[in-house]
Amino acid sequence: MVKVKEKQTAPDTEVSAMTGKPAKITGMNKYENDKNDEKLYFMALGGLEHVGQNMYIYKYKGKYLVVDCGMGFLEEEIGAGDVQYCDTTWLEKRKKDVVGFVITHGHEDHIGALKFIWPKFRKPIYCTRFPAEILRQTFRGIELDFNPEKDIIEFDHHGATLKLDPFEIETFHVSHSVPEAQMLIIKTPAGKVLHTGDWTFNDDNPIEEPTDYARLREIGSDPKLLACMSDSTSSSRQEAQTTEVQVRETLTEIMKKAPGRVLVTGYSRSLARMKMFAEAAHAAGRIAAIKERSNPNPVPFVGLPEFREMGIEFGYINKDDIYLHSEIKDLPAEKQAIFLTGSQGEQFAMLTRLCRGHVKEMKLQPTDTVLFSAIVIPGREQDVSYLYNKLARMGIKTHTIFDTTHLHASGHAGRPEFERFYDMVHPQVSVPMHGDYINEMLNGKMAMERGGAKYMMVVHNGEMIALSDGEAPYVAETIETGFVVMEGETERSTDDPVYKTRKKIATNGAIFVTLPIDKRGFLKGTPEVSSAGIFETDDTGFMKRQIQIEITKAIDGLTKTERKDKANLIRSVQVASNKVVRASLGSDKKPQYSVHFVQK
Repeated sequence: MVKVKEKQTAPDTEVSAMTGKPAKITGMNKYENDKNDEKLYFMALGGLEHVGQNMYIYKYKGKYLVVDCGMGFLEEEIGAGDVQYCDTTWLEKRKKDVVGFVITHGHEDHIGALKFIWPKFRKPIYCTRFPAEILRQTFRGIELDFNPEKDIIEFDHHGATLKLDPFEIETFHVSHSVPEAQMLIIKTPAGKVLHTGDWTFNDDNPIEEPTDYARLREIGSDPKLLACMSDSTSSSRQEAQTTEVQVRETLTEIMKKAPGRVLVTGYSRSLARMKMFAEAAHAAGRIAAIKERSNPNPVPFVGLPEFREMGIEFGYINKDDIYLHSEIKDLPAEKQAIFLTGSQGEQFAMLTRLCRGHVKEMKLQPTDTVLFSAIVIPGREQDVSYLYNKLARMGIKTHTIFDTTHLHASGHAGRPEFERFYDMVHPQVSVPMHGDYINEMLNGKMAMERGGAKYMMVVHNGEMIALSDGEAPYVAETIETGFVVMEGETERSTDDPVYKTRKKIATNGAIFVTLPIDKRGFLKGTPEVSSAGIFETDDTGFMKRQIQIEITKAIDGLTKTERKDKANLIRSVQVASNKVVRASLGSDKKPQYSVHFVQK
């Protein structure tokens, strides 16, 4: 009989009397420095029950191995920020015992936070040549002090063995939507686990070898395989994977029929898609190009032009496959095929700027055809919808994954690929990761039903799983985790009071009051009142005048003792103002208040 193991707490873990859940533990647990502890531990600081911010920790004998270090997708309701990534406060207290960062592949949600987090640790980064070059250019662009020979250690993208005592990591190639993706076999005397990174079985990818199935079967059939930590992003997809060759054929047919230019937007790191785009353009009698930046000056990030150069350098595409737009712009429109950024409606991406008319050297035309060769990443729906509607209003024909088949090949496995995977991989424990909760559950269920896993652990970020050969896994410790938003050069947690205030102002507006008072707390004039999002600030405004009247009455009604405490004055302002605001705008309106005092 197959069992689903309930999450357990270690015997010495405090349990909340109110909820029965493990209490939050921020200090060191009993086993933190116990060199005799033979268990292997796994925990995520980010990457569980959501997409993005992948950062996973393995602990053995008091040492910590970090796998991936990615950025996440900002939630608009935070009302701030440039990027979001994991809070590493807990790990920073143990940085002397961190043995290094191992990177599975070069997507931003797996490497993008290194520029913020790596300086706090300065431990070696192990990766293949493609993410290594991205990191070198990124670190150089932001002038981060690092030694590219010492701090980034490249390993062979066909497979390698890394020794980071007490861990030994074996890597082997797997298909994904970016070159050189790796699965990891993490070995310790306590046992071994398979960490998949992001993966799919796209066997028709012309720029790379297929997944190393021989090694996958070998490790998957090992009865000592403790656990499989697997990507769950698209486990609910029922259809078989679209291949890159199928995408090429779709692009070719559309390009042959299009009356003018064809613009294709997709992920800039997908060199296979860039190659397929170029081959489709050639087959349709067009010249392929990328739309380079309008600003010729260097920028502190790696973008589409740099990825084209990397593709050429590493032999994934040829220089003559795809030109720059500036080199083909004078060709007839029906001869042009242009690859550009903006599939997610990013603010400064090329397609977004074109839709807003912000690109001097290139303008959209009604005869253009625009292809979105990408999925819509969760959280980007509103921005992508803007592009769809803007293009439609301009009379430009579009093709998307919602109306055109085989327009995009995903980098993540669906149910057909998972079934093949779990026919080969049979772990003792399934730990689904990187996906929302329902997709993690579907992944774990397939691991048990198809892969023979005895247990599955669908856990939260910060819950540390103890693994031991032949024994039931359990949650040994719960770490306080969270995310950090980088706003300019300032780090803030996502529950920072600044963001809470911004959200409240955005929803309910704000009222600013200046009280002229004497040292006894008596008003010495009319309160000055202004607002953001509540009323106009002119002197004759009815609501403004009523608020001034009510504030004056409320403060005049205070006793001599009460008015000596400024907290009472502030409370009187809020109560008096709410009386007017809610009568005019509704009882659910709760403005943010800012009260200042001027001594008269």
